[in-house]
Amino acid sequence: MPLTDAKIRNAVPSEKAFKLSDGGGLHVLVTPHGSKLWRLKYRLNGREKLLSIGSYPVVGLKAARAARDGAKETIAAGLDPSEEKRRSKQRAAEDATNTFAAVAEEFVGKLEREGRAPVTVDKARWLLGMANATLGNRPIAEISAREVLAAIKPIEAAGKYETARRMRATMSRVFRLAVATDRADSDPTSALQGALIRPNPTPRAAITDLVGLRTLYRAIDAYGGQLTTRSALKLLALLAQRPGEVRQARWDEFDADARVWTIPADRMKMRRPHRVPLSGPALDILAALKPVTGWADYVFPSIRSPRRPLSENTLNVALRTMGYDQTQMTSHGFRAGFSTIANESGLWHPDAIERCLAHVEGNAVRRAYARGEHWDERVRLVDWWAEQLVRDDLGST
Repeated sequence: MPLTDAKIRNAVPSEKAFKLSDGGGLHVLVTPHGSKLWRLKYRLNGREKLLSIGSYPVVGLKAARAARDGAKETIAAGLDPSEEKRRSKQRAAEDATNTFAAVAEEFVGKLEREGRAPVTVDKARWLLGMANATLGNRPIAEISAREVLAAIKPIEAAGKYETARRMRATMSRVFRLAVATDRADSDPTSALQGALIRPNPTPRAAITDLVGLRTLYRAIDAYGGQLTTRSALKLLALLAQRPGEVRQARWDEFDADARVWTIPADRMKMRRPHRVPLSGPALDILAALKPVTGWADYVFPSIRSPRRPLSENTLNVALRTMGYDQTQMTSHGFRAGFSTIANESGLWHPDAIERCLAHVEGNAVRRAYARGEHWDERVRLVDWWAEQLVRDDLGST
């Protein structure tokens, strides 16, 4: 006789376990401790087997019968429902470890092991963190292009077009890692080519005339902020290196006697070590700073923690305090000013200027042959550039 909910609820445990049969091999096992467990007895290839379905009332009567009918269909197909259940659990466990967030973290770890710059790793982690908010717990093999687009669209809707495009590109690298390690069949981001708004590139604000840069250099001299901030801005102006390279400079990278600063490859954008000639004014700045921060690893340690370098935001805030808004000048703008004025002077070989900026030749064939550093010319160039900036008058020549 088929079971009813009332009969199952009212079943009283006894000293020995007993069964309440529902038919077709389905029954409830009532244990001495009061548990009521669904079991399905079936035969496959002449052998009697038992399938656990769950406990009552978590699995109700209707659900248990549905599970029985499903198991019967599996048996009819020549498969073992117990084995299929085990495989299903295994797939679920694999899906739990093959989520987008798990593969994304693996990708970030790969970047770290490859020795990528910390800023590169942090940027990838930040972009993928936004994707994790909606896709992190999803099995990576099941994520569709529509889901990827839905994760990116809020960023685009906020007007952050370049961030949205970088997010898609970084997600693509995670999906490609999943494909390469047999955890996904394809990269769904490839279907989004052209689906995102293309940003209009806007160059960083920069002062590119000599009078303007001389005026700014004097404003930095008069700035009432921290000595480390003033010194970092001056070195940015004098050496035309990237803000991150200057901010993260360490004392052991400088050789005052040889007048050279050697930036290690792991801090360079192009992952190549870079030598920077030091002009007299640059050496004077470092000499004045040595008694103040020479005890630390960083030349420009953060005010909050000597274990961290000065932040780029600190440099930009100083420029704002001096009256230069974000449409006029940024800490990165010193490079553009140096490049523009040095090239327009006609005094220097363009390759020497590019080497000063640590730019890599875009033409692969030319790059293979143009391996010189133009060192002697670069030494003269940085001395000339320092003279242009620190002149007492504000004339253009």
